[in-house]
Amino acid sequence: MQEIAKTLIIFGIILIAVGIILIFAPKLPYLGRLPGDIYWEKKNFTIYFPLTTCLLISVILSLIFWLWSRR
Repeated sequence: MQEIAKTLIIFGIILIAVGIILIFAPKLPYLGRLPGDIYWEKKNFTIYFPLTTCLLISVILSLIFWLWSRR
């Protein structure tokens, strides 16, 4: 029963962290506008894919989970 409680607490902390990130993400100056992000605009449509931003977030999350698993 304690394992379930610990898991719920961890998920709650993760949800709070994601909420805080979502609140402050628009205020970060370069997030989503890094060199290497793909932006293509034509008359009728626009394609935007934040490739570099995705890679950066992936590396950061991989590092966090790797450090977490070493515990």
